[in-house]
Amino acid sequence: MSQNQLDNQSSIDKADLEKLSKEAEQEAAPSSLRIVWNEFKADKVALTAAVIIVVFILFVMIASLFINQSQAMSTNIMDSYDKPFSQFILGTDQGGRSVAKELIMGSKNSIGIAIGLTVISSTFGIVFGLVSGYFGGIVDNIMMRFYDFMMMLPILLFIIVVVTIIPSYNAITLTLILSVFYWLGTARLIRARTMSESKKDYVSASKTSGTSTFKIIFREIMPNISSLIIVDTMLSFAENIGVETTLSFLGFGLPNGTPSLGTMISNANDPNNITQYWWTWLIAAIEIIILTISISYVGQVIRRASDASQRLSDD
Repeated sequence: MSQNQLDNQSSIDKADLEKLSKEAEQEAAPSSLRIVWNEFKADKVALTAAVIIVVFILFVMIASLFINQSQAMSTNIMDSYDKPFSQFILGTDQGGRSVAKELIMGSKNSIGIAIGLTVISSTFGIVFGLVSGYFGGIVDNIMMRFYDFMMMLPILLFIIVVVTIIPSYNAITLTLILSVFYWLGTARLIRARTMSESKKDYVSASKTSGTSTFKIIFREIMPNISSLIIVDTMLSFAENIGVETTLSFLGFGLPNGTPSLGTMISNANDPNNITQYWWTWLIAAIEIIILTISISYVGQVIRRASDASQRLSDD
């Protein structure tokens, strides 16, 4: 065979290889990020909700850097109850404090507490549920007796007592106090699903092959219940925003002088504020409603994407 024929054959082989590689790429399963993006594109409401969450959190975190909290919370009676779009864009409260600045600082504190509480409580609850559900038997009995003891405690009253006893605390301290109690629902949910998963064939096969317990729990079982974990975490995040808001509304949240969405909504305790000075509480209430609904929509999309990714991996 001549040199020209060899060169032509080589070029044909390279073209065939490139064609086959392109076909393989097209037939390959899409990545997890691609699946998530496709789900968001298919659900415009959820995509809008995700944009709202991201833009709002970025705006709050950046804007709070330019606000001096002590100055923003200082009292100025001369500006008391200024209406929105007068001297101040969102008006002022009884103490003449800017509602816009309070809203930014309060959102930062409330969202920060909710994120910290979700990370700590969900992590502990997931690990607790996985270990309890996987081992079962005496390990499960001991762990569930501890769970039952925690469930018997009047959580809200206990938190109020602890907050009242502590002489001084901040957002980090409050987050740690709440984290002691708000892992229970996650633990129960994950335990029930883990008990079901641990009876399946792939877990038995892993045990037979000598796979370590740690790998079975966290590399095999946990990915298979990832959709449940994602949904529970997103719902917990939305709920945890309400937890801080409720405590602050009752007067047992963040210390006086520390703005939060709950302290702003507590202005509605005054009948005059409900009817005449609505801007001191209504804007914060609307913000919480929009955030919680948006988080719920995003959680549903991520759950669907996780289910789709798991089905493709099984295939």
